Amino acid sequence: MNAHGKAIKYGDHIDTDVIIPARYLATQDHKELASHCMEDIDKSFVGRIKEGDIMVAGVNFGCGSSREHAPIAIKASGISCVIAKSFARIFYRNAINIGLAILECEKASENISEGDEVVIDFDTGLIKNLTKNETYQAQPFPDFIKEMIAKGGLMSSIKGGAK
Repeated sequence: MNAHGKAIKYGDHIDTDVIIPARYLATQDHKELASHCMEDIDKSFVGRIKEGDIMVAGVNFGCGSSREHAPIAIKASGISCVIAKSFARIFYRNAINIGLAILECEKASENISEGDEVVIDFDTGLIKNLTKNETYQAQPFPDFIKEMIAKGGLMSSIKGGAK
């Protein structure tokens, strides 16, 4: 399992209210959620994201409320992985539950810049910044988490695969 895309960079303490504003929580439609992802801090996000792009952030990404809407909006927007120095605990678990790949890696968070081309090998945890010719090491996921992500999340893996 791998990811390859351009980096979209944010700072520290990006909370779930910024990822998907509360005014859009009445819907469960993933495409609708994605269409409003990050709009309160980055109006250009939806228009510039390409399938497979990688979100990079600082510390405490996904802090705030425990809503699953936040990782769903990110995943549905086309982001293949979020790399951060650290994640809020409930966001981390919600991301795994819905099949959004996330990696903690301080060096990658610090050194990857907006627009850098990044390749991730989830089996080894190796993150390559092709733009800067640098590599960073994250802790790879255990096999059961890789399988959950590959199948689209916890409920999809229980039911036998993503639909």
